Amino acid sequence: MGAPSALPLLLLFACCWAPGGANLSQDDSQPWTSDETVVAGGTVVLKCQVKDHEDSSLQWSNPAQQTLYFGEKRALRDNRIQLVSSTPHELSISISNVALADEGEYTCSIFTMPVRTAKSLVTVLGIPQKPIITGYKSSLREKETATLHCQSSGSKPAAQLTWRKGDQELRGEPTRIQEDPNGKTFTVSSSVTFQVTREDDGANIVCSVNHESLKGADRSTSQRIEVLYTPTVMIRPDPPHPREGQKLLLHCEGRGNPVPQQYLWEKEGSVPPLKMTQESALIFPFLNKSDSGTYGCTATSNMGSYKAYFTLNVNDPSPVPSSSSTYHAIIGGIVAFIVFLLLILLIFLGHYLIRHKDSCSASSSSQQPEALSWSTGGGSQWHCS
Repeated sequence: MGAPSALPLLLLFACCWAPGGANLSQDDSQPWTSDETVVAGGTVVLKCQVKDHEDSSLQWSNPAQQTLYFGEKRALRDNRIQLVSSTPHELSISISNVALADEGEYTCSIFTMPVRTAKSLVTVLGIPQKPIITGYKSSLREKETATLHCQSSGSKPAAQLTWRKGDQELRGEPTRIQEDPNGKTFTVSSSVTFQVTREDDGANIVCSVNHESLKGADRSTSQRIEVLYTPTVMIRPDPPHPREGQKLLLHCEGRGNPVPQQYLWEKEGSVPPLKMTQESALIFPFLNKSDSGTYGCTATSNMGSYKAYFTLNVNDPSPVPSSSSTYHAIIGGIVAFIVFLLLILLIFLGHYLIRHKDSCSASSSSQQPEALSWSTGGGSQWHCS
């Protein structure tokens, strides 16, 4: 009874160890693969590896159990499927231009005893189409409520939609998901409702698709909106600090949508209203003190009117001299300088004459000269005689 009880141990030892001590455990002849994810239209590589092939070749089959490659031999005529590597320990193939129909479990087999297999799940991502925005028909009035709709189809799994106005995020309704007729992809939609202001005039409302197949790339659509609002007005003087005698323009700068087309100028205490010239500007060709006062400008469009006020204070004439007075000042300075030079010359000449007279008197006191007179001898000079 002892010998039969030892038989199972001997059989287990024989299964685990081959002659020569080689390890023949099931793990060494079990192939392994990995799951793959690919974007529709892209290329996926399927790799199958085994440590101990036991003199058998590896084989790849598609989800329909059609053999694609057995070793390095092509079995299915599909030019999208190509051999990447074929060795006793590895079989790798590539599938290009992957379609949604290519999704499923691919099988790698090795025909040992028993046959061993490994599965590779290929997931194909459907790329969402560029979103479409609907709901905007015409210009909106200030404080009116706008509702826009956005839709994108072809995503797998279902994409998410987000809204923004310029750089500001808008809170839209949760994304609605509907399966497409092909049973594989989805159509997603969302709506957003907001009240418009005058600052929204010309703003872009953007609907964006978020999906893993895009890998961070932007896929969005924008809708520019127009907002109609009442005008605003600002009065700007040119020059900023007018003085008496200058020319002045008061510019009535209107802003609105539509742009104001009519401008009316008034002065408090003056009847009738002032005449408008040069579109929105009021002109004073030659300012005087009587022009001081408060002026009002009313800008009107088909959305309404707005009135602004400006208080004009006419300052005294500029102290800067005119060109003619500057010219006269220069001439006066030159004349004064010449007079100053002549005065200096006369002082020196008088001093010289006094000194010369004293010297003549001293030199002729012993000779008793008869007279002191001028004489000319090649030039004017003094002579004592």
